[in-house]
Amino acid sequence: MIHIGQCIRRQVEEQGKTSVWLARELGCHRTNLYKIYDKRTLDTGILLRISRILHYDFFRLYSDSL
Repeated sequence: MIHIGQCIRRQVEEQGKTSVWLARELGCHRTNLYKIYDKRTLDTGILLRISRILHYDFFRLYSDSL
């Protein structure tokens, strides 16, 4: 099972970005971003925004597992 929050956190780290940076880009507080990191599933609208910000297709993780 994919834990999308952990995948997002890992991608942020691999890109050398910070959680503060991503929270700012999303327009949310850092504590809300940490809640996203804890989620196994995520609303597709939020996942799309994060995918665009990080230039990474998180949806591919799901389609590859089919």
